Amino acid sequence: MGKTIPICCGVDVHKKFLVATILTGDYLIPQCKQKHFGTSFRNLLAFKQWLLDNNCKDVCMESTGKYWVPVWNILEGVVNVVIANPKWVSAVKGNKDDKKDSKWIGNLFRMGLVPSSYIPGKNIRILREFTRYRSKLVAMRASEKNRYQNAFTVCNLTLDAVVSDMFGKSAMAIENYLLDTDAVDPEICVSFLQRSLKKKSAEIIEAVEGFNMTQEQKERVRIVQGHFADIDKRISQIDEIIGRLTAEHEGTISLLCTIPGIDRRLAITIISEIGTDMSEFGSSRRLCSWAGLVPGNNQSAGKKKSVRITRAGVYLKPALVEAAHAAVKATEKSPYFRIKYEKIMKRRGKKRAIIAIARMILTSIYAMVSTGEVFNPSDLQRFDMPEELQKKRTIAEAKDAVKLLVSLGVVPEGSISLEALLAS
Repeated sequence: MGKTIPICCGVDVHKKFLVATILTGDYLIPQCKQKHFGTSFRNLLAFKQWLLDNNCKDVCMESTGKYWVPVWNILEGVVNVVIANPKWVSAVKGNKDDKKDSKWIGNLFRMGLVPSSYIPGKNIRILREFTRYRSKLVAMRASEKNRYQNAFTVCNLTLDAVVSDMFGKSAMAIENYLLDTDAVDPEICVSFLQRSLKKKSAEIIEAVEGFNMTQEQKERVRIVQGHFADIDKRISQIDEIIGRLTAEHEGTISLLCTIPGIDRRLAITIISEIGTDMSEFGSSRRLCSWAGLVPGNNQSAGKKKSVRITRAGVYLKPALVEAAHAAVKATEKSPYFRIKYEKIMKRRGKKRAIIAIARMILTSIYAMVSTGEVFNPSDLQRFDMPEELQKKRTIAEAKDAVKLLVSLGVVPEGSISLEALLAS
């Protein structure tokens, strides 16, 4: 149980209004002051003043969509606001309404039973808006490219079976030619081939022979083509803004880029999700749990049920998994995560191993951002360990071995000297 609060307020937030209940007095039978407010700016100011008039400096509300954000914006810096995950404050079905929900949230919060959700500072929240929007645009662009490619497939063009990239220079030149002409000349298509694709001229001719697309279908393909070109332009604009927003975090970005598998884009995404103040999470385990990388704990009557990871970290988890996939493909330059992955994969399978590597990366991020140190895991394999670090580790292991022998009574204390090892 967390810290109890003598005066607090539970808030049930909706789109057009909120219901607030201030609880004071006895913990078992508290005194309640309840009031209904609109969600316009003026009404939210009135709500803030009502809290201050009643000497209430602690407020709890559940994270209902985005409706809690305007309330947070008004109260931030004035009172302590806790945003609760709905699963921790959900009332019993069949005995709930807006007033009861508000009181229920207040009672749980007052007794210290509501864990707070992580809400970063405004600068990080703004950066997060752009990185999440960028990821949506990238997914949208991929969908449009698939739609574009499928439009040619249904018109008997098998170019994608010959070229590795339907959006390369040679392939795009052929596709634009096919859209602009009514009479297809395979020899003209061959003339667009560059470099190694010239060796596949016979296959290209075979791929375009059966092409048959109506004028209306061509108009649709042009629309799709224009759409993903416009998305590319918007992504470039977002990248420019993100570059300005991350100017103050360049040190942290450079630090994270020392981790195998993480590049600048992934480093920015991770910072936008977890911020740069690790004290908000308290420990690396809590951070990993918040990111949805910790196995579930579901046991009853001595029987252990599903231990799947949670659905948390909708944007952070994919970024870490992407970094994990890149890290395990590392060659001799940085084989640390590859070796870890191969060991876990043999016992637990590929998917669980990737999640384990993603968690290791996040744990490293927590330690690095907290201490400012570059990536240097303490359990490096011996063949990958610097000579100085290997010597330190050997001395530490020798001291532990001597302590063990003494504690077991095998040798008397002081009978084994490590001076020769220390001098080497």
